[in-house]
Amino acid sequence: ATTPLCYGVTDVLCEACDQLGWKSPTKIQIEAIPVALQGKDVIGLAETGSGKTGAFALPILQSLLASPQRLHTLVLTPTRELAFQISEQFEALGSSIGVKCAVIVGGIDMMSQSLVLAKKPHIVIATPGRLIDHLENTKGFSLRALKFLVMDEADRILNMDFETEVDKILKVIPRERRTFLFSATMTKKVQKLERAALKDPVKCAVSTKYSTVDKLQQYYIFIPSKYKDCYLVSILNELAGNSFIIFCSTCNTAQRVALLLRNLGITAIPLHGQMSQNKRLGALNKFKSKSRSVLLATDVASRGLDIPHVDCVINYDIPTHSKDYIHRVGRTARAGRSGKSITFVTQYDVELFQRIESLIGKKLPAFPTQEEEVMMLVERVSEAQRFAKIEMKEQGDKRKRPKRGDGDDDDTEQATGVRKKVKGGGGGGGGKKRGGGAWRGGR
Repeated sequence: ATTPLCYGVTDVLCEACDQLGWKSPTKIQIEAIPVALQGKDVIGLAETGSGKTGAFALPILQSLLASPQRLHTLVLTPTRELAFQISEQFEALGSSIGVKCAVIVGGIDMMSQSLVLAKKPHIVIATPGRLIDHLENTKGFSLRALKFLVMDEADRILNMDFETEVDKILKVIPRERRTFLFSATMTKKVQKLERAALKDPVKCAVSTKYSTVDKLQQYYIFIPSKYKDCYLVSILNELAGNSFIIFCSTCNTAQRVALLLRNLGITAIPLHGQMSQNKRLGALNKFKSKSRSVLLATDVASRGLDIPHVDCVINYDIPTHSKDYIHRVGRTARAGRSGKSITFVTQYDVELFQRIESLIGKKLPAFPTQEEEVMMLVERVSEAQRFAKIEMKEQGDKRKRPKRGDGDDDDTEQATGVRKKVKGGGGGGGGKKRGGGAWRGGR
C-alpha cells in the first residue's frame, strides 16, 4: 500500500484514490474508515468539505468487492444535486471494478428510472420522496437484500420533514444491515434517528463546536436594505476575476438579482428550486466549467455541493437558521484552499447576525467599502433593477400561458437584450388576461 489512505483499504481502491488525486486521508476518513471496515455502524459528525463521501464510499466498495451483489447499498440524501455528486464519486472510485449506480431523485421521469432499477444497480442514491414512490409503484423493485444504508446530511433530511418517508424506508429494508449516518450537526431529530436505525454505533466526530474553516476570511457589511444591490455590484466589481456564490432567501430574489446583474454585463446564472432538474444541472456545469463566474443560489445549493473553485460567498440575504450560515460559507475555502465570505446585514438583520456570531464564537470584521463609490452606482443599478422587474414579469406571464415549448430563457446571451424587449412589449397586454382566466379554470 503506497498511500497513507490505505487504512486496510484494498489495493484496487487505493489506486482509484491515487487516480482521483486523493493523496492523504482527511480527518473523518482516518476515523471512520477503519471502524467501518471492521463491520461496525458509524455515526459521523463532520462539516461539509471534510471528505465524508470518501469515508463511506470506500468501505462500501470494499464490501462489494468481497461479496458482489445487486442492490447492495442505499444512500439517502436531502437534495438532488448532492445525489448526483455522490454518484459521481462512487463511479469514479469504482470505475475499475465496474460499479453501477442509479440516481433516483424527483424532477426526472419515473419510467426511465424504473428501467434503470430493473437492471438492478449495485448502489442506489436517492432522495427519500422519490424512493418511496418507486418502492410503492415499481413492480419487482425491493430493497430486501440491502446490506448498507447511508444517510448523508441526515440533519437536513429530517429538517425537510422527510421523517415519515425515512420511517417507511426503514420498515422495508432488512434489520440485518450496516448503517452509516453522516450529519454536519447533531440535532435532537438526528439522535432519535440514531436510536431507531443504528446498532451500537461508533461515533466519529471531527468537529464538535459548529466550526467554520480557519482559512476562511469572514466579513460583514452593515448597509441600508435599499442599497443592497448597489453594494453587491460594487463588491463584484472590486473582486472581479473571482468566482462567487451569492445566497438569496427566495427563488424569486435569486432570479431577480441574476437578471439585474446580467443587465449590467456580469455573467450570472441562477440555481433554485423552481428550475427544472436539467436546468439546475446545466447551471451547475456552466459554473463548474467557469463559463459563468457568478452563481445565484437559494439554500438548495448550500449543502454538499462541491464546486471546487468558489473564491467568495456572499450572503445577500442573511440566513434565518444560523446553522445554514455554516453550510453556506462552507462552499468556499474547501479542501485546504482559502476563501472569503461576506454577509450583508441590513437594519432588519442585526439580531440574526448576532446569533450567527455567537454560534461560531467569533466576532466578524467589517468588509471595507467606499460609500461614495457605491453611491455613484445608484443610477445604473436602479435602471437595471427596472429592467429586471419587467423581465421577471414577462417570465411570469410566460409561465401562465398554456404554450408549450420549453425555451431555455433563463440563461442565454439573448436574455440580456431587454432593452429591445421593452420597446415592443406593449402589445401582449390584452390577450394575457383572458389566457390567465382560462388557465385558472382549466387546471
